[in-house]
Amino acid sequence: MGVLAGAEPFAHTGSSGAGFLLCHGFTGTPAGLRAWGDHLAAAGFSVRCPLLPGHGTRWQDLNRTTWEDWYGAVREELLALLAGNDTVFVGGLSMGGTLTLRLAEEFGDRIAGIVLVNPSVTRLSADAKLLPLLARVIPSIPAIANDIAKPGVTELAYPRTPVRAAASLARLWKLVRADLGKVTQPVLLLRSRVDHVVEPENSRIVLAGVASTDVTEVVLENSFHVATQDNDAELIFSRSVDFARALRAGQVGA
Repeated sequence: MGVLAGAEPFAHTGSSGAGFLLCHGFTGTPAGLRAWGDHLAAAGFSVRCPLLPGHGTRWQDLNRTTWEDWYGAVREELLALLAGNDTVFVGGLSMGGTLTLRLAEEFGDRIAGIVLVNPSVTRLSADAKLLPLLARVIPSIPAIANDIAKPGVTELAYPRTPVRAAASLARLWKLVRADLGKVTQPVLLLRSRVDHVVEPENSRIVLAGVASTDVTEVVLENSFHVATQDNDAELIFSRSVDFARALRAGQVGA
């Protein structure tokens, strides 16, 4: 099956010498971050947002992939941005935030700063503990997609949650949590006050675990989980640009 219309990866070539990698969420697609990418591009950034393996086609395809596949895709895009820009930032929504944190753990100060929107690093519900067992017997469970407060907006994401892939995501969460102390870059974390997908504990774990000294938390009062398509989207976009510009100005002026 081909890629769903609207789910395609996107890229912009900027003029500022600064790049921004965007990472979409689990069962989602770049469509959820396209407006964010357009805003960054208008501000002069080079932008890349890959379609992660197993996404944007059929939910069954996602069960044939693992977190190593998703991470390999964003890692490759990061390396391309690092090769062509003097300053690079990474941002992500939900599991995209998980991948962003993993990149920060690996690449250190080669990444100038990270932007996390409702990042996931754990799930507290009882069913999460059963994922390894469920993955052997049940191919999918009800969808987690489309948690948006804004009327008339729909996320382009799978109608089911693939269980085997979800179990792989849980393994990635464990690795990321264990290495949060390796995250030293400036962090901008934006979290929704009401999120029906990612529990508040996720942001608390991230903020308590990173070693960064420059950390800003922004609470999104009018959005649910898919905040990049919700009422606070413009706030996310503008704060991301301000964050990156301030950091780049500090580095250039140092």
